[in-house]
Amino acid sequence: MDNTKKVLLIINPCAGRKKSKSGTFDIVDVFSHIGFDFIIKTTTCVGDAANIVRKFYDECDIVVCCGGDGTLNETINGVMGLERRLPIGYIPTGSTNDLALTMGIPVNIKKATDVIVSGHMNRLDVGLFNNRYFCYVASFGVATEIAYSTPQKMKNLLGHAAYIIDGGLLHIVSVLKNIKPIPMSIEYDNGTLEDDFYFGAISNSVSVGGLFRYDMNSVKLNDGLFEIILVRGMKHATDVFELLKKVKMKDYNDDRLILLKTENARIISEQAVPWTLDGEFGGKHKDIRFAVNSQAIDICSPKSIIFNAK
Repeated sequence: MDNTKKVLLIINPCAGRKKSKSGTFDIVDVFSHIGFDFIIKTTTCVGDAANIVRKFYDECDIVVCCGGDGTLNETINGVMGLERRLPIGYIPTGSTNDLALTMGIPVNIKKATDVIVSGHMNRLDVGLFNNRYFCYVASFGVATEIAYSTPQKMKNLLGHAAYIIDGGLLHIVSVLKNIKPIPMSIEYDNGTLEDDFYFGAISNSVSVGGLFRYDMNSVKLNDGLFEIILVRGMKHATDVFELLKKVKMKDYNDDRLILLKTENARIISEQAVPWTLDGEFGGKHKDIRFAVNSQAIDICSPKSIIFNAK
């Protein structure tokens, strides 16, 4: 990188186990040693990262966000609205960091900063969910409640284990007891599906919340396609355990599981359905229009087969 560049550094001090706040010195130290100038801003509320990008982008050459998947989501939403889309550096300090792990970005703060300083970038597809962008997953259904109901304090203390303890053990009984399928019509590139679904996820990652594991050779982050997985036809609540075991083993040979790829989709339901976007609550919706913005942004990340578009 040119050492005259200026960095907009956005830090979420509440992400993960609050590593962002304690690691600020390491980040600044790396940038300072190579002569970078920077503006440092911390987030204080939901949506703050996007607002910071919009306010300071014209003073900088690159925006670096330090936080979890939600912080990256907000940063991307800010950048996507710019006439001059700044490249993005990501220092993952959240509870799960699914997209960072997929891209090969280290969860160690100094090593992640070194990736940014190296200057290597890849083009990344970005999903559009109605009027909001997301970087790696939009989901609804049985697992969705766990993502946005797990207390932030528990996430900070335990990291990804919080989802397992709070969602998997404390809430699993009540979640399964109240599980109901959602009647939906799903239009996608190659057809239409109409059924009752218990869970669905539109994703661009080989790992989603520790629940799904896709083959890295079948998922590409810049091929203009997102993957959609849908769960249907469960006769008993305990079926969820069997299906989760299958998807963790990358076994999708089951009529209750649907896996497809698409560039566009429309999802319609009679009732308003709660969704998550990149692990955070994304509102309740009856009508979803999804589209891929192919190779929309540059993100600092190592060379990897995950970025080889066909």
